[in-house]
Amino acid sequence: MVSSMNKSLESVLTGSPYVAYTYAYPHKTAYRKLLPQAALHEIWALEPTDAFLYLHIPFCEMRCGFCNLFTTVNPEASLEANFLSALERQARVVRDALPKQKIVRAALGGGTPTYLEPRELQRVLAVLELFSVNAATPLSVETSPQTATTDRLELLKSFEADRISIGVQSFVESEARSVGRAQHLSEVLAALQRIKALDFPTLNIDLIYGLPEQTRETWLESLKIALEFAPQELFLYPLYVRPLTGLGKLEKNWDDTRLTLYRVARDFLLEHGYEQHSMRVFRRADVPSRDGGIAFDAQADGLIGLGVGARSYTQKLHYSSEYAVGQVGVKEIIADYALRSETDFAYAAHGFYLDALEQRRRFILQDIFNVAGFSSSTYWTRFASNALEDFAVLQDLLELGLVVVSSDKIRLTELGLERSDAIGHLFYSAYVQELAQAYEWR
Repeated sequence: MVSSMNKSLESVLTGSPYVAYTYAYPHKTAYRKLLPQAALHEIWALEPTDAFLYLHIPFCEMRCGFCNLFTTVNPEASLEANFLSALERQARVVRDALPKQKIVRAALGGGTPTYLEPRELQRVLAVLELFSVNAATPLSVETSPQTATTDRLELLKSFEADRISIGVQSFVESEARSVGRAQHLSEVLAALQRIKALDFPTLNIDLIYGLPEQTRETWLESLKIALEFAPQELFLYPLYVRPLTGLGKLEKNWDDTRLTLYRVARDFLLEHGYEQHSMRVFRRADVPSRDGGIAFDAQADGLIGLGVGARSYTQKLHYSSEYAVGQVGVKEIIADYALRSETDFAYAAHGFYLDALEQRRRFILQDIFNVAGFSSSTYWTRFASNALEDFAVLQDLLELGLVVVSSDKIRLTELGLERSDAIGHLFYSAYVQELAQAYEWR
């Protein structure tokens, strides 16, 4: 059995609910140079055939004060052109190295993919076509109010993208300005109207709570305006302040109101026809699933990442380019990516191997933050062991009322859901924590 952490788990209830956002395990700060490098055709040979394709565009028109994404602002034309050429080069190599993988879902993320001019965005869509991504493949694309222009949106509509996700963060101009977003409400509303006019099957709106100057009233104002556009999904993110970001350089306690605002939003959305799928994800109850009958098992199927900054997952190896947040570091890594040859792209050079125990940790962290939780029988089938016996921390969370066991599922309670970001790190191995702590931020 893997014992729980030495410190009292009571701190999960009494301390900050916002310790760390666990969206992938392990985080890229735990990745290191792979010696020797791993040949893609070998590490994918025994993987399932279904895969998710993620294509990362590392460019934005502005850098928000909270942003720690791998992205750079308003790059020079040569950097952009060299990146796109390298992306096309990488795509051809990866396609040839993974001939049996079938893309069943795809996403364009970043950065802001629609930062690209339409002719450049067309080159990116051609990369997706190399992997047989077509109208039958669910495709999500991220955009921003400034770049959701008619010509770009029409191009995405012609490619039959089925989901547009727009980062609004706040409909209150002063709140947006407080985190470095020089956006006007009229501009945001016009972008949403253009998206709605083209009738994409799924509209997602990203909002952030805990912003400087934000109150319960202004938060509700943002939520109400968002619902005027009847989005199929809403992603609500607590403000996180990380090293080397604009807000990270300020001395402020950002934990004052976030939990209250989370509860306000949860209750408001549940009252207005939305279902909660995780601490962050709310979907309208009256809309069908995006799956369209296409099965993708996030626990078993692989993730193929293209573009600098994109990570890839196999069962035993996670890999990506190097990671940075500061602008100097990001540009250095993009420039290095642009120089990589076809031979370079045939190998994973930077990543993390997951042993049997790390795979168990990742299995739990993949699903425990979803309202439905994770399947104990699937866990048993895969690992021939019992999750409650493998991880004593689950027993501790049960005793604290943060986890419940029902039928085949082990899931978070309502109290556990709102403290998801304080629970995730409890499952990190000491080795992963040591690597992350030793990481030198660039």
